[in-house]
Amino acid sequence: MTSERPLLRIVSGNPTPEEIAIVAAVLTATGGDSDVTTTPPSQWARPTMRVTTSHGPSAWRASGLPHE
Repeated sequence: MTSERPLLRIVSGNPTPEEIAIVAAVLTATGGDSDVTTTPPSQWARPTMRVTTSHGPSAWRASGLPHE
């Protein structure tokens, strides 16, 4: 005998069989798996990559300096 957790548990309300079927279909279509691996965000998305540079006659010099 194996003890398996239910795939879906209703915790409140009184859904109709059709509503439960819709939720089950959506979860099945989207994978509904807890073992989903996600791609880490790109390093280009880091806030430090979004730095505005100086404007004006010496902007070219300031653009090569480290940003803090």
